[in-house]
Amino acid sequence: MKKINWFLFSAIVILIAAGWFTYQKVTDETYEGMSIIPEQHKDIPLFKGLKPTRHEYVMEGNHWKEIYDFYKKEMPKNGWKIDLEQSSPNEDVPSSMITWRKKGIDWELSISVSYFKLNNQTEVIFDKNPILHSTEWIGQIPNAICIYKSTSDENCSEIQDPSQITELVRIINGAIDWNGKVQPREKTTVIRVGDIEIKVLYEGDKEIYLQSEKGTKIMKPESEFFKLMNL
Repeated sequence: MKKINWFLFSAIVILIAAGWFTYQKVTDETYEGMSIIPEQHKDIPLFKGLKPTRHEYVMEGNHWKEIYDFYKKEMPKNGWKIDLEQSSPNEDVPSSMITWRKKGIDWELSISVSYFKLNNQTEVIFDKNPILHSTEWIGQIPNAICIYKSTSDENCSEIQDPSQITELVRIINGAIDWNGKVQPREKTTVIRVGDIEIKVLYEGDKEIYLQSEKGTKIMKPESEFFKLMNL
């Protein structure tokens, strides 16, 4: 009798363990492509009726306006403030995207809502992103900027056009502060702005690194930047 009871107990334990494993696997796959899961955060409400499907939450029908209004009303109640807002209600695909920030949190949350008429479905994407900072390296717009095509050049190509200088300064100041590893690049150009010497490390369509005594920045390989630099 005792052996039978022990067998039943063992079988129940195995079934519970198997059920829990299956539940965890299904749950992991459901939220697989999400950078943040609202259900795991008390200060991020989930609009009733939204269902998770790996990358986004979906809901049958056109609920774009309801969801948009819901988050604009509810998020501030939980301490969130709008940092950036974009809305296109009159497009073929009505959509909105609001970036939220909260005091004491070193990341930002974006909530985008879209309605797709083709499949009559509203989609909501929650995205957690790091807050990027851009330190101003150049305070005053100089009268000229000197560009050395390579680190071995002794003579520079001088830029004196005010509009060109202003745009270059804007791009340099707007580049993102970078504390990560600097990957090697094939080419290095040097920009001299007053007393500041800036090395520009670049290669094809890879990210550009800017290095100076003020630190390191990173930016996209914008064609405008190369054009201004005559590279």
